[in-house]
Amino acid sequence: MSIDLSSYKTLEAKGKSSKASFDFSLSFGKKFTDKKKESFYRELGMLLRAGVDFKKALEILHSQTKNKNDAAMLLDIKNKIVSGKSIYEALFSSGQFSAYEYFSIQIGEETHKLEVVLSELQKYFASKIQMRRQIISVLTYPVIVLVVTILVLYFMLTKVVPMFTSVFRQFNSELPKSTQYIIKLSNNSGLFFSILFGLIIALIVLHATLNKKNSYRNFTSAMVMRLPYFGQLVKKIYLARFCQSMSLLLTSKTQLINSLKLTAKMVGFYPLELSIKYIVDDVTKGRTLTESFRKHRVYEDRMVSMIEVAEQVNQLDVMFEKLTEQYNEDINHKTKMIGVVLEPMIIIVIGIVVGVIMISMYAPMFDLSKIIRN
Repeated sequence: MSIDLSSYKTLEAKGKSSKASFDFSLSFGKKFTDKKKESFYRELGMLLRAGVDFKKALEILHSQTKNKNDAAMLLDIKNKIVSGKSIYEALFSSGQFSAYEYFSIQIGEETHKLEVVLSELQKYFASKIQMRRQIISVLTYPVIVLVVTILVLYFMLTKVVPMFTSVFRQFNSELPKSTQYIIKLSNNSGLFFSILFGLIIALIVLHATLNKKNSYRNFTSAMVMRLPYFGQLVKKIYLARFCQSMSLLLTSKTQLINSLKLTAKMVGFYPLELSIKYIVDDVTKGRTLTESFRKHRVYEDRMVSMIEVAEQVNQLDVMFEKLTEQYNEDINHKTKMIGVVLEPMIIIVIGIVVGVIMISMYAPMFDLSKIIRN
């Protein structure tokens, strides 16, 4: 059983009024987060597998939910189902679920595999949360060290260097070039740090303003992809998400073109979204998935080769599942290696920054001691 994506626009039009009223109460940081979704799909799937009907399962989840907005959402979904709406229509009207989710639920309803779909959605969000935690854990240490480095640099330029400068002024000897540069930087430290923090704030505002524009997303994605090591890691994270989405949809017997279109709505990475648009056109014209993938550099040769084999034996769903596992293992290894490599590099950078300042300040002291003895 497959679905037609043209129903998405119909659902969107039908859900505008209910979505607007309900979103108002869930705005301002009260979104149904990925962590809540992972728990929701896990517990709902467990109740359905235990033989509880969907209405009763929602009532149980509603009674256990402490957050008022989440409880109101579950009650609203249950009431819509009782009034005659399908499960995926009720999820859509809540405004808290993506097209990928409620169309996956629709597939589960139509194929009588709702428990399987819920289990796959739970795995999807669990994997997404795990990846986010891994990235945060890897980047937390470098960010903290970077902030500390900036604070140390600020303290040295505004407090330590002026103390040495007052000593140097008592003598008329010429200072080394490095010392002169550090003193100039210290004298203009206020301007330097104002420009630095102003630039950071400007970049944050610019990103928030242009984040939805395709031209900006294309530019930032290209910049990220060029980063040494990090670029490949980011690409693998999104390729893993792509493979996992395709595995879920193809396992649910969704047509290949519809699976690609739904995955494009969920992947969240512009190079993949853009490539999927052209791949859908190619597949519609009769080309194989492998031929279409080979036209886009964002897909790795290993992935394309494995998909080619899967197409020949008609096992695309199984192959995408295997690719998801491989990419997740590769991501786990690379994130661990980032922590191993970054820690000594950051220590070296901090040592160089502090060392250059201290050497530049102490070097003239040796010449001053000679002057004093003479």
